[in-house]
Parts: sequence; structure tokens; C-alpha cells
Amino acid sequence: MKQKGHKHFIDILETEGIKFLFGNPGTTELAIMEALGNQDKIQYVLGLQEAIVVAMADGYSRATGKLAAANVHVAPGLGNAMGSLYNAKFHGSPLILTAGQQEQGHGLMEPMLYDPLVPIAQPMVKWAIEVSRVQDLERIVRRAAKVALTPPTGPVFISLPGDILDDYVDDPLQEPTRINTAIRPSNDILNKLSNKILAAKNPVIIVGHEIASTNALDEAGRFATLVGAPVWQQTVPHGAHFSTDHECFQGHLPRIQEKVKQILEPHDLLIVVGADVLRMSVMSKVDPLPRGIPIVHISERDWEIGKNYPTEMAINANVKETLRALIPQIEHNQCAVSKNNAKKRVEKYKELNWKQNKIILASKLAHHRNTKFFHPERLMMLIGDHVSKDAVIVEEGLSSTSTLLSFLPICNSDRFFGLASGGIGFAAGGSIGISLATGARPIVAIIGDGSIMYSIQALWTAAHLNLPITYLVLNNEGYEILKQRLQSFRGTQNFIGMNLNDPAIDFTSLAQSMGVPSVRANSEEHICQILKETSDRKGPLLVDIHMEISTKN
Repeated sequence: MKQKGHKHFIDILETEGIKFLFGNPGTTELAIMEALGNQDKIQYVLGLQEAIVVAMADGYSRATGKLAAANVHVAPGLGNAMGSLYNAKFHGSPLILTAGQQEQGHGLMEPMLYDPLVPIAQPMVKWAIEVSRVQDLERIVRRAAKVALTPPTGPVFISLPGDILDDYVDDPLQEPTRINTAIRPSNDILNKLSNKILAAKNPVIIVGHEIASTNALDEAGRFATLVGAPVWQQTVPHGAHFSTDHECFQGHLPRIQEKVKQILEPHDLLIVVGADVLRMSVMSKVDPLPRGIPIVHISERDWEIGKNYPTEMAINANVKETLRALIPQIEHNQCAVSKNNAKKRVEKYKELNWKQNKIILASKLAHHRNTKFFHPERLMMLIGDHVSKDAVIVEEGLSSTSTLLSFLPICNSDRFFGLASGGIGFAAGGSIGISLATGARPIVAIIGDGSIMYSIQALWTAAHLNLPITYLVLNNEGYEILKQRLQSFRGTQNFIGMNLNDPAIDFTSLAQSMGVPSVRANSEEHICQILKETSDRKGPLLVDIHMEISTKN
């Protein structure tokens, strides 16, 4: 049956499993909007700026592990989206980003809003292409979906010229392609890996992103107990990478080279499971990896394996399937002495594990109770203790949330989502995509005042969809992390371009102007009550929390 390209495009997305199209339309997208209005399988989710659009799609993809789709408006819209696309790239979110483009031929005249789109998108995506014939539209979208979903997963980009969307096509729809990537190493490699691990007298494990993305928390826990190794979360802990209840869990590694080196020095084998290897932020003359420590690395992301450090056993495979096969191999190879030594190490490391460190840290915060402004560490403790167990936590608080994961219990792979790339602006919109993905579960988004101002328009979409998102805005009236670093690195307190207090931003009024109810937190009891009520909340709420400021002009 002959149909126009815009209807064909929507039909293809629907067969690829797309339920939401996140977007912000312009004139070049009107054909797509027409097609959306004539069907009811895909819901259009409007974002008021393209960075929010891609953040929503990124959040949905992170929470489901499935393909997401977003549509933006020509060159300026794609440019607006680039920061969020950078975040999606670092996380490896499988999403198809499309943009309407001027009609072929008309673009040659360089009309308003025109620029070649593929070169703009290429640095941030796995594959970018412009459709030049309507007959190729399905092949391109199918290939884009396959590329996005094949590990290492990530975003792709398609430019859609207007004449393609209005041309006719008479081809029947094909089926999607899904590559089975649940692969593990050969039996011979598993045996060698098992023997390598069992030969170590004091191994250490770093876990990361792929533990969450493959839902391998249980397997990772069994593996750690079996080999008797302390477990550290990777230096950029942007997901639920390990269970905090596990006796071997120590917490997350800091992005401070000297401290990481000190933590790793007692060990004679580094086992990296689905993680980045010691990704840092600020340059240091100290290398975080102790000299001579061997590495084994299991990951689907071949680029990460051996990227910065030689790796004795480099295994490009699915983390969950590899651990499932490796655990019985270790059990088979492990002698009685090795079992006993592993048990002794577990007993040693649980004495100062995450649970014990939480108690110690909490005991130091009693004197910060009921101060005029909220102390960051004590607030994180309150959140960890009082937020509902079914809540999904989205974090982008930077300086104020540095101890959140020292207090937040995590027992499932979709409990926590954080900032993957370091570029702020994800959480306000990302929370919307995560909420759509997780259904009725409450979302608690903990966001710094500077971060939320990158994407404050997301509040309108949260209100429009009446999503159960509680936005906790940590208001320190500035870019506190920059002030801290200026003070520490440069020895000055002359904070140029870092204060947001002249005039002060009225977040409660700002939220209300976009349809989101809001309050200012006035006590610890008030915060605790708000956190306890998240499970019963049916729509969004913004809470303005005035924070204690550690830096002064």
C-alpha cells in the first residue's frame, strides 16, 4: 500500500518497539507531527528545549535498556541538543535522534536554519546519515536501531529532509534485527581466568556501568564472596553498580589519584567487571594504579579494555553471562585452602564495609542538626534514611551530593541514576524519561541550583504529564564546586561568575509558573516528611532546600 514517508517513518518506529517520541517540533517536522496525529501507538512527549528532549530520551533508555527515539528541529535544534547527546554517548544509551532538514535542493540555497546536520552530530554518535531516497528510509532506520542496540551501545543520528517525508513509498514493512550479544568466553578462557583469580592472595574488584545495564547485581555479589575480594564502585558512579547490603562492598572510589592508589596498593590483582578503569577528573602527577599490579577486565566495551593500562586478560563479553559461567568454574577449581583464605578475607573486609562506614560517617554529623541551613552530608544522610524504598533516585548535585552514595541503600539495578559524563543538565529532563519508563514508581531528583537552571523548562513537561517526580533543589546560590576548586587549586576566593544571588533565584515561584507545586524546606522534620510521602505523591513537587555554603567571598 502506497503511503507517504512521514507515515512510513512512524510505522517503522512502532515496529522497533518505540512507545514515546520525545521532541520539540519546528516547520521541518510538521510532516512527522501530521503522522503522529493519525495514530495512537506512539505518544509524543513535548520538551520545551532540545537539550531536555534528548535528556528525556536518554533517561528512558537508561531505565529500560531499550531503544528510545527523539526528534529535534534542524541545525539550531541539533546544536541545542549536543550537551545532552554528549551525556547519552558517555552512558552508552541506545537512542535514535532524528532532525527535520530542509528539502534536498532547497538546502543548496542556504535558507534560514539550514546547515549540514550529519557533520554536527557525528562526533557524538555511533553512526550518522542523511536519507536521500524515501526507498532507503526503512533500511536506514532499521540499521540505526541495530547499531544503537549492539554493544557498545550508544546514540545514532538520522537527518530527514522534508521532500523525503512527503514522498511516496510502496514497500511492505520488514522485521527489526536484534543481535544476540549475551555471549561469554570459551571454556578454556574461563578456566585460565579462574586460575588467574585463584592464584591471587589479595584481589580487589572494581564494578561499574555494565553491572547495572545487564542486571548482574546478584552474580557480581556471588562472585565477590566466592573469591573473597573487596568491591569498589567505579570512580564515576552513575548507576546502581553493586548492592550496598553485600558484606564485601566498600563504596565508590574517589576521583583523587593519590587516594585511589593508596586503596589499591595492598592488592596483587585488579579485577575490573563492566567498569571504566580509574577514570579521573582533575589532572595529577600521581598515577592512581600502583606499579606492577596486573589487571583482568571483563567488558562489552572493547574501547575501555586496555585503554590506559596493559591488561593481562582482556575479555570482550557480556558481564552477566561471563559471571554466570565463571562462578561454577571457580567453584570447581577452588581448593579447600583457597576457600578458607577467601572466607578470611571476606571477614576482614566486612569490618570496614559500606554499612560500617555509613555508621561511622553518620556519627560525625550529629552536631550539624537543626542549623539554619542544611549541611550537605547530613542532608544526604536524611535522604538515605527516609526516602521510600521503591523510589528511583536521580542525582546531579555535584558538590552537595558527594556523599549521597555513602548513605543511599541500593539493592536493585534501577534504584539510582547519576551524571555519566560530567556535563550538567541531565537530571531535570532525564527524570521524566525515567518516570515514563518505571511507571508508577516515585522519582526523587536531587539537583543543584546551577544544574537545574540548565534545563528548568523540564518542569513544564513534568507538570503537563503529571508525573510523580519530587525535585529536591539544593540551593547554595552559586556554582559551589567551582568555588571550592578555585579556593583549593588557585588559592583565591574572588569568585568571578560563580554566584547566583544577585538577584537570588526564586525556585518556588519559578516552579509554580510552570504548573509544579513547590515549597521551601524549613526543617529536618519537614524534609523527612516530604521524603516519606514520595510513594503517595501523584504529581510533581519542587522543594527548595537552602544549603550551608562552605565558601565565602
